[in-house]
Amino acid sequence: MKYTALVITVSDRCYRGEREDLSGPALAAYLTKQGFELLPPVLVPDEQPLIEAALIAACEADAALVLTTGGTGFAPRDLTPEATLAVCEKPVPGIPEAMRAASMKITPRAMLSRAAAGIRGRTLILNLPGSPRAALENLEPVLPAVLHGLKMLRADAPADCGKLKPSEL
Repeated sequence: MKYTALVITVSDRCYRGEREDLSGPALAAYLTKQGFELLPPVLVPDEQPLIEAALIAACEADAALVLTTGGTGFAPRDLTPEATLAVCEKPVPGIPEAMRAASMKITPRAMLSRAAAGIRGRTLILNLPGSPRAALENLEPVLPAVLHGLKMLRADAPADCGKLKPSEL
């Protein structure tokens, strides 16, 4: 099954044209290689209402997966997790926990990530760091489980995960 995905870059500097967005295109290229159909990317400043609006619009466009990049750190304007949790109906804390665990093998700074994940309707929203390298390092280890989650969310697989073999995850 081919899923649709949308990447939202959250960055004041990219939005103002002061810095090139490298993370959004890197994630889009990776998702394309993984077989996703990409919806047009979105770029928003670090403003919670605008982040929330972009997330809701992505869900209304019926994207199966929405990835955000940026705004997950400690800076005062890093509000992507708050926006994500505000629009989600169901939190999915295991995905960011797994991302942090995998990333801790690379850098102890991984524990500083405040990334969140959740479900709105039939869309999974997942926050990733703002650097291209960190975004990919966080996404790659969880993508197999995310794909299984999308199958369940999109009703393409049985809801009984317990009967699946590890190779089917």
